[in-house]
Amino acid sequence: MAEAEVPLLDPGDVLVRHLYMSVDPYMRGLMNPGGVAYASGFQVGEPLFGRVIGIVESSRNRDFSEGDHVFGMLNWADRSVAKGGESLRRVDPKLAPLSHYLGTLGFPGLTAYVGMMLIGKPKEGESVYVSAASGAVGQVAGQLARIAGARVVGSAGTDEKVRFITGECGLHDAFNYRTAPSILEALKLHCPDGIDVNFENVGGANFDAVLHHANEFARFAMCGMISQYNARKPATLVHINEIVSKRLHVQGFVVRDHSHLIDQFIEETADHIRAGRMTVAEDIVNGLENAPSAFVGMLKGDNLGKRVVKLAEA
Repeated sequence: MAEAEVPLLDPGDVLVRHLYMSVDPYMRGLMNPGGVAYASGFQVGEPLFGRVIGIVESSRNRDFSEGDHVFGMLNWADRSVAKGGESLRRVDPKLAPLSHYLGTLGFPGLTAYVGMMLIGKPKEGESVYVSAASGAVGQVAGQLARIAGARVVGSAGTDEKVRFITGECGLHDAFNYRTAPSILEALKLHCPDGIDVNFENVGGANFDAVLHHANEFARFAMCGMISQYNARKPATLVHINEIVSKRLHVQGFVVRDHSHLIDQFIEETADHIRAGRMTVAEDIVNGLENAPSAFVGMLKGDNLGKRVVKLAEA
């Protein structure tokens, strides 16, 4: 932890007092040398940065006024200066709790929407599988497929999470991948008609098992590979050739390419929540000093729902 003076604002700048901060799996890739293909990495000795909900404390930008609630890519800190107001957009505290804009109504939710609805395109009666289905992205992806009329199966790493998936999220079936004899055997049991849509959050052995159990022409929305982010040795994919033989559609995506859809997505998803069609689960950790352990714990799967760090009262 380090203390610094709040700098003077230049014309166009906005000073934001942080209320909530997100910790997300993609941030692990930013710790690798050079970052990832779509973003530069964190720099040693500099603050980490991520998605933040805050309140405008002072502004020299005509587009933002003191007291506005905003979302932005800002530092791991209790305050940040958004140079020129860059990355900031207003959020409505009357529409939903502010923390929701970092999860279900934020980019994790939009990630689920893009992967499931634009790539997976579930149809009524189809079989859909979502790995890490209790997480920030997975819980939204599974519920969107259920709303679309598909039969949805999820997996997670604890019995409590399995109960959440089938209970509060309303998925048709789920299993604990840690206690199942094998992921493939679990898929055969819980997805007896094969898999038409796979929303991939885990990679590795999970992805390999789904390749083998997928139906012909199945659609794979490749969202994440969390099992591989800290792996010392890449996973071996035994069934990779089935992409060809089954004519599978396997598409990776990055949510920032679809950020223009955020307003439409928020409107649709807020309606699902109001109508009781969608459940929101959050895992809130208090204090900036606890952000590192909150991040590491999220990568280990000890959260239920979207993990958020609360920094201050609104």
